[in-house]
Amino acid sequence: MKNEEEIEKVESEVKSENLEKETSENTEDKNLNQLVKTKKIKNIVFHIVALICIALFCAAISPKTLQNDTYYTVTIGEYIYNNGISDLTTDLYSWHELPYTYPHWLYDLGMFLIYNAFGQPGIYASTMIFTALLGFSIYLLSNKKSKNKVVSLIITIFSIYLMKSFIAARAQLVTFILFVLAVYFIEKFLETKKKRYGLMLILIPLLIANLHCAVFPFYFVLFLPYIGEYVCVVLDEKDLDLRFVSLITKIKKKLSKKDEAKEKCDNKIEKIKLAILKRTKKRELLRENPYKIKTEKNHVILLLIAIMAIAVFTGFLNPAGDGAFTYLYKTMQGNTTQSINEHLPLTLIENEEFAVAIIVFLMILIFTDTKIKLSDLFMLAGITFLAFKSRRQVSMFAIFCGPILANLIGQMVEKYDKENFKKLENFISGWFGATVIICLFIILSTNIVKPHFRSDYIDESTYPVAASDWILSNLDVKNIKLYNEYNYGSYLLFRGIPVFIDSRCDLYSPEFNEDKENGIDGRDIFSDALNIAGIAVDYKTKFEEYGVTHIILYENSKLAMILEDDANYRRIYSEGNFKIFEKLDVAKD
Repeated sequence: MKNEEEIEKVESEVKSENLEKETSENTEDKNLNQLVKTKKIKNIVFHIVALICIALFCAAISPKTLQNDTYYTVTIGEYIYNNGISDLTTDLYSWHELPYTYPHWLYDLGMFLIYNAFGQPGIYASTMIFTALLGFSIYLLSNKKSKNKVVSLIITIFSIYLMKSFIAARAQLVTFILFVLAVYFIEKFLETKKKRYGLMLILIPLLIANLHCAVFPFYFVLFLPYIGEYVCVVLDEKDLDLRFVSLITKIKKKLSKKDEAKEKCDNKIEKIKLAILKRTKKRELLRENPYKIKTEKNHVILLLIAIMAIAVFTGFLNPAGDGAFTYLYKTMQGNTTQSINEHLPLTLIENEEFAVAIIVFLMILIFTDTKIKLSDLFMLAGITFLAFKSRRQVSMFAIFCGPILANLIGQMVEKYDKENFKKLENFISGWFGATVIICLFIILSTNIVKPHFRSDYIDESTYPVAASDWILSNLDVKNIKLYNEYNYGSYLLFRGIPVFIDSRCDLYSPEFNEDKENGIDGRDIFSDALNIAGIAVDYKTKFEEYGVTHIILYENSKLAMILEDDANYRRIYSEGNFKIFEKLDVAKD
């Protein structure tokens, strides 16, 4: 009996200990789950706060005054809305009767639908929305690369500020968003190999081909840094230099007749094998703990190349035919890039923000022990080179290199000031900190947007609003041939007045307006328009060549001053910043 009582007592104690242990484990699990849940909530709160701040800043920095390209975009969109896309081969808005490929018909249609429903405020609102979506995309990519939410938010704001002069109601604003998402999906696909990311990488070029086919080839440039990294790693692992020496040594061995020479060759081959082995071990160590440049051998790149090849064919799925493949090439071959400001080479003294960004990159890469992925280094070097070649590419630098900078700064924070940034992140995730940060951005955004309240949707000092009213009331626009300057041609066609030239500059260059099937050579109307305005050619000869009957000019332009004293022309309108002249023999007729 005594033994049985002792056994029962021991069993009771064991059960009690097990119960206490289970209770303790359950408590720990609950605490852990609660901690994870709290962290998730804080992350969500921070992201919401970040997105609100980005949206406020993007809305504030978006211009209210409509841009030159917006006018022809809305006009072409109206034509497509009324007539469809079955015959988009001829320009309908200049009086030159030129062939035209309509490179961003889908964007044009979208802008017209917005304008038709909401007018000019709708265009302004759409610019704010697209800019905010761009900011969200940059934040998404930055946060993926850096894993530091505070740094990602700061870099996103800086990136949007860096590209403020490129924000307008133009097709490129939408393609900026698609480009950033493309890089995000490339990295997610390489990381997870999930099909949905591959599908998005095929859908995006299809959208670009119809939204802005001129930049379609650039989409495939985004793949090159990742492919370049893979190729470099594979070639490095091949040890081609040592294997070449080994091959030569083997050939020498076969050609040698002396045993002594063959033995030397064998010794050399063994040394080469040993050297290859040492290199392999060193390579593995460097890959685990690189000095400055991180490399990764990811065979998913081969699938990415296959996706890239499939995506090429999406360029044919648009009304422009092969325009997605030829438009950019023709543009680069022409002379328009030499005359338009945003295509000219960049000088650092004229772009202080870009210069600051370059200096920050150099300081981090040279003076800190942060490490950069080889693919990011390729992207940084390539985009920086393009930015110096054409100031337009500063926009690409901002959206692609900003997230790379976020990654580098994130590494520095992780090593040198992790705790303080964690405290800042927790502060922003709390209701008080969130309120403070949002209020600060509301104040900042209000100060930025204040000048926009006083500005008009159409700048009447730049665009001939009153002059267009007069032309439509007093001239037969269908039977005149009006010469106009480049900067306001798009507004004239927006008002239904056929133009000599507008901001679709490529249309007026010989690479685009030739018609080989009908034996028509291309005409350099673009150069003629600029040369006439700058008195670089005999305007009388050119006006005669084109059959110009009327001329509209800025009142302070050189040509306007000359025509005032030309007996063959008379001024028929002068108001505000514009003057209109008529050829006298036209007036007699």
